[in-house]
Amino acid sequence: MNYKTFILLIAFSLIAGPIRSQSEFCNTRNTAFSEGEQLRFKVWYNMGRIWVGAGEAVFSVAKDELHGKKVFHITADAKTLKSYEWFYKVRDRYESWVDVSTMQPLKFVRNVDEGGFKIYNNVVFNQNIGQAVSTSGIFQVPKCVQDVLSAIYYARNIDYDNYKVGARIPFSMFLDDKVYNLYIRYLGKEQVVTRYGTFNTIKISPLLIQGSIFKGGEKMAIWVSDDANHLPVRIGSPILVGSIKMDLMDYSKLRNELASLVKKK
Repeated sequence: MNYKTFILLIAFSLIAGPIRSQSEFCNTRNTAFSEGEQLRFKVWYNMGRIWVGAGEAVFSVAKDELHGKKVFHITADAKTLKSYEWFYKVRDRYESWVDVSTMQPLKFVRNVDEGGFKIYNNVVFNQNIGQAVSTSGIFQVPKCVQDVLSAIYYARNIDYDNYKVGARIPFSMFLDDKVYNLYIRYLGKEQVVTRYGTFNTIKISPLLIQGSIFKGGEKMAIWVSDDANHLPVRIGSPILVGSIKMDLMDYSKLRNELASLVKKK
């Protein structure tokens, strides 16, 4: 089971809205998160009626400086649980350095070990000329392109109350030396019960590209907290064999009150 999948799940979970050009989202003011925030997720895998705990992921935010600019240093660590490592062992780390003033990525590092298959990729973005310089080469990228982590935190600042049910938004993401042009469809609001508790949420569905894990189309469902934090609280999707589910399990130092939480378990 490829844990890049689960990092992408969370990235997809926070982007929704009407059709707009990518350039309209080149600048935003951060009101959704702050330095010191940490989020912990757990992943379950299902091949029948039983859900098996497969892994966990932790996301953290710190303040830093890069090339004379103030940045958010965002990290994501994903690993399989010990009880699941007989099947597939994962130790993944993703890092993104995001310009505080523009919310655009300046640098991205992927350092993963998945079943003994190791990948290291260091990417430096030059947003002014639409260029990404990675460990493997130089690539042209669209204006305001995001990496898989910066996309999460940029999109958390979207005001979903302005969007209509059924609307979608295109966005560009650079990952593994490729540009992915995707969109997310906004499905409305509903209350959902997770392993952490009951939340009022915004429901969305990303367009997925068929690959070794996912079926193509809009089969994934994602529930985002309906408050100023816009946290993904549950993600569920069928995959080629079975299905997966991810829940927010713990958090610390949120910028805003978690007003969407109706009842904690």
